[in-house]
Amino acid sequence: MIAIRTIAALLGGVLLFQASLAQAARTVTDLAGRTVEIPMKVERVVLGESRYIPALAILEGDRVVDRLAGLLPDFEKTAPAGYAQYLERFPALAGIPRVGHASADSFSLESVLSMGADLAIFSVEGHGPGARNSELIERLERAGVAVVFIDFRQNPLRNTPKSMAVLGEVLGRQNEANTFNDFYRTELDRVTDAVAEIPRDQWPTIFLHSRVGLHDSCCETMVHGMMGLFIEAAGGINIAADRIPGVSGVLNLEYLITDQPDRYLATAIGSVDLEMAVEEQPYVVLGAGVSEPVARRSLARVTDRPGLAALDAIREQRAFAIWHHFYNTPLNVVAVQALARWLHPKQLGHLQPERTLAEFYERFQPVELNGTYWVTLGEETP
Repeated sequence: MIAIRTIAALLGGVLLFQASLAQAARTVTDLAGRTVEIPMKVERVVLGESRYIPALAILEGDRVVDRLAGLLPDFEKTAPAGYAQYLERFPALAGIPRVGHASADSFSLESVLSMGADLAIFSVEGHGPGARNSELIERLERAGVAVVFIDFRQNPLRNTPKSMAVLGEVLGRQNEANTFNDFYRTELDRVTDAVAEIPRDQWPTIFLHSRVGLHDSCCETMVHGMMGLFIEAAGGINIAADRIPGVSGVLNLEYLITDQPDRYLATAIGSVDLEMAVEEQPYVVLGAGVSEPVARRSLARVTDRPGLAALDAIREQRAFAIWHHFYNTPLNVVAVQALARWLHPKQLGHLQPERTLAEFYERFQPVELNGTYWVTLGEETP
């Protein structure tokens, strides 16, 4: 009897040991298609792009900075007013080590290894290290830092729920991820279901002018990826789709004047917290802290320049501007709703992107909604 009890105890110990091993690490498949072994308990996280702090906050809420060990400073550089909101709410952000500047080349492997990180979250492609940085990934993993890739940029509408699910898995926030994904899919379906009922020959043509004012040359655009995908989802025909084969490129201004689009869409990279005053910025200004009149004046100023002013869509005030950073955030569904309502006011006038945006902040963000994120050129923004 004693021997049987001893054997049973040993077997129980083996099973417990095996269970503990299974719990010590788990695997996830990230957005680069990699199978990654993740520690059971993730305590120190490095963000390859700090613009993912709002995405992290969807899951972490008021504890969004607790596990951050290091980050690239792209958030404070590209969207300073949005970063300022988070800094005011979480002063500890200022003390989190920066592991480079705002590019993959500046990413400091040595800094990451010195801070004892156990997880690095990177974008498949973007401002920080991407899936092509194989040597960096290999060195991090050899040092015991798990690396997962997410994507709100390359194929945002398809990959946002997948990315949130991955983040939920690696951070132990599966319930929070599921709750957000239910919200996201419901709001996206409001658009795609309605657009599917509109014959394609009723879709207006549109030119998407990316980062207006950043370059002297005209005109940068997005097509087969990023915000270019928002146009199709919203029921618009991107006039650059047959001329630019990649994700982004430049469309000649002379072509735009010759083959005029029905609508003009600008993306706004201006911010109230840039070093220059709002009135002096060569960009459309949208985002945190921006009022609608300020946003509209900036759009009018930017489009009142040689070449652009010759476009019928601008002269006839069929022009719209949207916050540029919608292209790399789970907030992208709001942009799709706003675009769809603008493109199809009769069929899709029932959409309420303002309500969607307010609900997003109320339910999923630890900071308050404050600002304007889209605007029309002339009449009051619907």
